[in-house]
Amino acid sequence: MTEPSSGVVAEVFQNEYLPEGATVVDAVVTVTAGAGGGGTVRAGAPAAEVIMIDCSGSMSGDRIVQARKAAAVAVDTLRDGVAFAVVAGSDWAQMVYPEQQVLAVADDRTRSAAKQAIRHLKAGGGTQIGTWLTLARELFLADRAEIRHAILLTDGRNGESERTFQAALDQCAGLFVCDSRGVGQNWSAAELIKVAEALLGTADGMKDPAGLEADFRSMIEAAMGKTVAGIALRLWTPAGARIRFVKQVHPEILDLTDRRTDVSARVGDYPTGAWGAESRDYHLSVELDPGTVGVLGEEKLAARVSVVRGDDVLAKGLVRAVWTDEEVKSTRLNKRVAHYTGAAELASAIQEGLAAREAGDTVTATARLGRAVRLATESGRSDTVQLLARVVEVQDARTGTVQLKRRSDNKDVDIDAEIAALGSRKTTRMRPS
Repeated sequence: MTEPSSGVVAEVFQNEYLPEGATVVDAVVTVTAGAGGGGTVRAGAPAAEVIMIDCSGSMSGDRIVQARKAAAVAVDTLRDGVAFAVVAGSDWAQMVYPEQQVLAVADDRTRSAAKQAIRHLKAGGGTQIGTWLTLARELFLADRAEIRHAILLTDGRNGESERTFQAALDQCAGLFVCDSRGVGQNWSAAELIKVAEALLGTADGMKDPAGLEADFRSMIEAAMGKTVAGIALRLWTPAGARIRFVKQVHPEILDLTDRRTDVSARVGDYPTGAWGAESRDYHLSVELDPGTVGVLGEEKLAARVSVVRGDDVLAKGLVRAVWTDEEVKSTRLNKRVAHYTGAAELASAIQEGLAAREAGDTVTATARLGRAVRLATESGRSDTVQLLARVVEVQDARTGTVQLKRRSDNKDVDIDAEIAALGSRKTTRMRPS
């Protein structure tokens, strides 16, 4: 359902029929902005960009050369008038351009000066990602841009304590969106995912730094296409209901459940980041109070979904529940809900399996990675199966029967698994027939 002047559409996909006594209701909400050229998507919203380049010692050689080229391409892709800065990250964060701790304004002169400064980037020191994000936060706070986007490139694992890293992420959450990238053979998918989920961005990785230029150009082009920020998914639920989770499931999986801001006891907002003309899918799961379950044939409202910006309601949708004793109705799976449920389970299985492998828990690692192989096989993701086969011996892909391989000194094996973890978070869309 669309508010006429907003240009935003919210569509709800679900099987509203539940078996007698059931309490869990699932739905996928597709939100599309820019529908019909409405007023929400507009050109030229004030924007700011901070490009953070890992300059730790391990970036020496071809990596720092390719990182310089990628950063220069990113600067060239900025449109005139965008506020921007380039930051070098190691044990601390240092301004590359401009030299002062402020944002420059993109034009021919400042882009040229920034690229000249980027040529002098050198590798040395360690990796303290939280300090890089903190400097980006300070730069954004000093600027009035509506669209705030950052790129974070690293080739290593964060050297900060978990507590310090999380504190930096918590301070940045809600202020800007950050796309994180890993390059080389030593970065951690778990850390990139943590940045993506906290800062509502994408996470990806590659072994070959030669791909950085194209990737940086793509990220900046996407950021320049964002035209409005501050849009949230607002959920109303009936008394006694519990929201099991709220996840963005397309184009990339992001768990928003813990990002809720209470509007009232029964209404909460979930941030969605900046938008341009695009479409995203969200999976909602609500558990109703058993005492409110309806009689057979009765329809009840399980949730009211709104797309909001401040006090403005841009679109609405309803999640319904109807109880039935007709097995054909209650067991019919909504294809989109089933599709994304499987995708989310695959991503979780890979991440949990790799974490267990890292911790030396071979039993859990074997079980979860075996489950991942089976799910990837069922969904036709042969590329993911091939990457997982670097860390497990696949005995029967259809049943997920695997044996964990012994760890070797071949870093390609480990980083292929990390790439599989990030790749499993990218989803394709399935429309119900």
